[in-house]
Amino acid sequence: MKEIIQQTLSGERALYGTQDARISFCTFADGESPLKESSNLEIDNCLFKWKYPLWYTKNVTMTNSTLFDMARAGIWYVDNISVSDTVIEAPKNFRRARGVRLKNVDFPNAAETLWNCQDIDMEQVTARGDYFAMNCKNVRAKDFTLVGNYSFDGGENIEICHSRMLSKDAFWNAENVTVYDSFISGEYLGWNSRNITLINCTIESLQGMCYIDNLVMKNCRLINTNLAFEYSQADVEIIGEVDSVFNPKGGIIRADRIGELIMDGRRVKIDQTKIEAETIDKKSDRAEWERDRKED
Repeated sequence: MKEIIQQTLSGERALYGTQDARISFCTFADGESPLKESSNLEIDNCLFKWKYPLWYTKNVTMTNSTLFDMARAGIWYVDNISVSDTVIEAPKNFRRARGVRLKNVDFPNAAETLWNCQDIDMEQVTARGDYFAMNCKNVRAKDFTLVGNYSFDGGENIEICHSRMLSKDAFWNAENVTVYDSFISGEYLGWNSRNITLINCTIESLQGMCYIDNLVMKNCRLINTNLAFEYSQADVEIIGEVDSVFNPKGGIIRADRIGELIMDGRRVKIDQTKIEAETIDKKSDRAEWERDRKED
């Protein structure tokens, strides 16, 4: 295997088409697409400072490296890449990639990262930015931390555990999602999705878990969550209280306490949903905004 050690490389396509190389302690300065169309690379302790460094590459291992802000859109159309112990400051990384393994990777600006990718394995990944992992398929994440809205929109076959997500509109239009032993905070969680399973999770979500076909929740806690489950087909087991439940489409909802149960017979078939709760503080047939409008 060819070795390239401690070089500063500049100019467009500086190492274009490189095959079977170990690249260590190198700086890729100005110049687009330095490793485009390369394969079988071992990259260690390298700095990437300009655009599109790893387009159309195959079989890449990257460790202890940094992609700076201007290395944006840096890793697109890649087949089989493993990245570990690395900081990726640049946004819009990983697009239409297949076979992506990330371990101990920090994305301080993860806007529009991991779009339309397949077969992704993440462990100890931290990301901050909106629209993370849109339209991704076959995703596994463990010890994942995300601060950013609209995550996993349109995703399929997603499994997340031991993670923490602060994300408005997470998992919209998604299918076959399982999250367990995790915390999720964000409005409108999971709308317009199918086969969403939450196990041993703590959730905070205004109008969360609505318009879902086949929502399953086991041993979950809902804090500061109201107007939940609107038009969802649900099998839900909640520990403690949920502030309000609003017009579920069908199934069964179990909770120790429901602050307000709103079931509007004009909108849903009330007998299609079974409610099991030790205490229901208030029952209504209209949402508050409709009651106020009627009074006016």
